[in-house]
Amino acid sequence: MVHTFSLNGYNFAVDENSGAIHMLDDIGYGILKGRSKLPSYEEIVDDLKSKYSIDEIKEAYNELKELENEGLLFAPLINLEEAASHFTAKDSVKALCLHVSHDCNLRCEYCFAQKGDYNTGRKLMSKEVAFKAVDYLVKNSSGRRNIEIDFFGGEPLLNFDVVKATVDYGRSLEDKFNKKFYFTITTNGTLLDDEKIKFLNKNMDNVVISIDGRKEIHDEIRHYASGNGSYDKIVPLAKKLVEERNGKSYFIRGTFTKKNKDFSKDVFHLADLGFKEISVEPVVGTGDEIYFDESDLPEILDEYENLAKLYIKRLKSGKSFRFYHFNLNLYNGPCLLKRITACGAGYEYLAVSPEGNIYPCHQFVGQEEFVIGNIDDGITNIELKDKFKNNNIFAKEECKNCWAKLFCSGGCHANAYFTNKDISKPNEIACILQKKRIECAIMVQAALNNIQL
Repeated sequence: MVHTFSLNGYNFAVDENSGAIHMLDDIGYGILKGRSKLPSYEEIVDDLKSKYSIDEIKEAYNELKELENEGLLFAPLINLEEAASHFTAKDSVKALCLHVSHDCNLRCEYCFAQKGDYNTGRKLMSKEVAFKAVDYLVKNSSGRRNIEIDFFGGEPLLNFDVVKATVDYGRSLEDKFNKKFYFTITTNGTLLDDEKIKFLNKNMDNVVISIDGRKEIHDEIRHYASGNGSYDKIVPLAKKLVEERNGKSYFIRGTFTKKNKDFSKDVFHLADLGFKEISVEPVVGTGDEIYFDESDLPEILDEYENLAKLYIKRLKSGKSFRFYHFNLNLYNGPCLLKRITACGAGYEYLAVSPEGNIYPCHQFVGQEEFVIGNIDDGITNIELKDKFKNNNIFAKEECKNCWAKLFCSGGCHANAYFTNKDISKPNEIACILQKKRIECAIMVQAALNNIQL
């Protein structure tokens, strides 16, 4: 299968099973559009001879035929499966998400953590549990030098002393075990002060701060228990942290809901505040008035296209920033194994609760049926681990014949589960939005680089 689309004056074809992207002229687009296979030359001539000369049609057809012969157009699924058979995912752990706080000083409306406590009661991780988690990661990361600890919550800065102690402990093990820790933290930003900013900028390789965009949008969703908004508290502190990071990585991460389907305004609001690394993502969930249903899709899809066109204009004007979902590397993207297996949740990436229970990822924490082990005994539910490890694009019927599978890697396990109660059945709305983001990202990169793909 080849997916063809036209966006902002550009024509593209994406080959489903090779991942190859081709930018097409009008003749090539006319030949491929809507085709399940490359037709015969005679058929193409009959279809297009009223619009183009025979020489033009022949040249375009021969170029497409050559791409097909090279396995870059209409590649069969069996070719992808054969290539994938030569790769084996590692069992060693690469990253732990430490839930150092199951508590939060905000009460955000869309919080997947049930306002911070994951329905397990408000509690903080002890230093002893955190250190055991670090030991577990070191012991179970054989074959890896670079390993990662992500501090998460709730709000992790409510347990700042344990965060500091854990970083120091991890650093103390690096030379002894030939490891290099990569530390990250996700915070709502309200508890930042000079001490914390200095510490995070020195020790965290990446900092993610949650801001949803315009003040009125942010404050309606991301508020304190009192109902008061948090925008005025967060923004100055976030700006100070970013200004003092000296080029180290960070993200301003927002969420858009049914209340702000004009989310491009929030993206550019964050850019106007001076932030250069921005991600604004659709809310995940079902139910009340902030979540999406199928009736919202046309408006959201149009808004992604609108954002992509405005983003190009913005960058060409010299006011640069990076929008996460449009950062598609056309030449040096993820390896084939990563494209097939995605995030590694359940075997490469694990989450640890304050009690020391191990879960496949941070979004499953608090779900008793997804306890996969603990930091004392390790992974004990091997069946569950293998279920996640094998839940790749070949295990999902909806993914096998989807043109976007090598770009989304089958989507989020947690999103699938909380929508369909099945980690192998992707969220349909999430898939539709992801495919539109991929189309927009391809168009943005082509427009910015003025390239022939």
